[in-house]
Amino acid sequence: MPGKSGSGSRNANSGQPVLGSPADILDPYLPHNGNLGYRVSRYDLELEYKVASNRLSGGATLTATSVAELRQFTLDMAATLAVDRVLINGKRARYSHRRNKLTLTPESPIPPGGAMTILIRYHGSPRPIHGPWGEVGWEELTDGALCANQPNGAASWFPCDDHPCAKATYRFAITTDSPYYALANGVLESKRVRAAQTTWVYQQVEPMPSYLASIQVGQYKQITLATKPIPVQAVIPPRLQATFGVDFGRQLEMVEAFVEMFGPYPFPQYTVVVTDDDLEIPIEAQSFSTFGANHCDGTRTAERLVAHELAHQWFGNSVTIARWRDIWLHEGFACYAEWLWSQRSGGRSADEWARHYYAKLAANPVRVPLADPGPRKMFDDWVYKRGAMTLHALRLAIGDGQFFALLQRWTDKYRYGSVSTEDFIALAANYSATPLRELWDAWLFTPALPPYPGPA
Repeated sequence: MPGKSGSGSRNANSGQPVLGSPADILDPYLPHNGNLGYRVSRYDLELEYKVASNRLSGGATLTATSVAELRQFTLDMAATLAVDRVLINGKRARYSHRRNKLTLTPESPIPPGGAMTILIRYHGSPRPIHGPWGEVGWEELTDGALCANQPNGAASWFPCDDHPCAKATYRFAITTDSPYYALANGVLESKRVRAAQTTWVYQQVEPMPSYLASIQVGQYKQITLATKPIPVQAVIPPRLQATFGVDFGRQLEMVEAFVEMFGPYPFPQYTVVVTDDDLEIPIEAQSFSTFGANHCDGTRTAERLVAHELAHQWFGNSVTIARWRDIWLHEGFACYAEWLWSQRSGGRSADEWARHYYAKLAANPVRVPLADPGPRKMFDDWVYKRGAMTLHALRLAIGDGQFFALLQRWTDKYRYGSVSTEDFIALAANYSATPLRELWDAWLFTPALPPYPGPA
């Protein structure tokens, strides 16, 4: 997922892929995802979805710029979708589609710096993409559908440049049967009812990687929870409205606390979706989060997950890793936000949680460093907990004032951009009176668990 961090390209030798130039590198964690030779700046998706038959018809218009001369280039697109036709700059283009790659050959080569408008018409019955992390992407529900793309499932429902640093703006127009509510990233621009169908149009103007693009379809009710300072809403099955008030009852306080700790909320609004089905884990998407009915049972036992997914709006959605090896910058931060919320809301303190999970980490040693856990382990629970422990060690080393000032500077400096572990290390140096090299070596780059930070 090409429009990267802020402005300008970064040297691939720094460890951050630039993407676009043939000299660039793809992410070794997902070497078959992402594409070279161009950058996409906008996706315009016109989708029609039939819930009963799980049938998707789509038109994807991609606005892109070439980086090198393009005689041929590729997009990520699941082989389960059938391509009907391709136009590049209004002219028919030849294509081949196999092994989840759509290879396009324009009528004439695109020169370096050339503008491209790529229109792809397609249809099919979308299915998840199977990989080391299970099935990701488009998923049918009992009466609806959702998208859980992380890390490489976006291609299950639209053609894309599927790499975390390839950010773009989006427009979604979703047409489905009128009993259903359709949600996508961004702000609802219009809603049109025609006969038995409704078209929902959303604009996502803040740059977004494809893995955070998402659509949710179900027989939901929309509830406004707050209109200011940040609009917050819920999209839920009517039967769960009473229990929602229990399980998500402190969410507005949570938003207020995280704005104080992490800086301004980075998007125009926040939405929580609760499906009518149970879900194994909640799902993050830019500007909203999705939970299962099992997370809304009136016990409030899932509140830490509510905090975790909300924190991802800052750490993961606005500030996004440029390569998957740095996943701790998403999950470690969101996990630490759980501990901070626990303390703020009268539960265990962050230090109590840190000691609790330190003991668990010590009992289950790993052989890879946090800063490079490997593709198969990057979503393992120890990455989340050791990432949070690393932040706690940093907090104890530099003090609360400097620690929270650092977090707010991090979310401000790299808002809507792409980052690396090296970026965080460099920024943190400005908030410490003493060198932090030993801390980083111990917590990020050495597999062995270091001693508990601070007084034992």
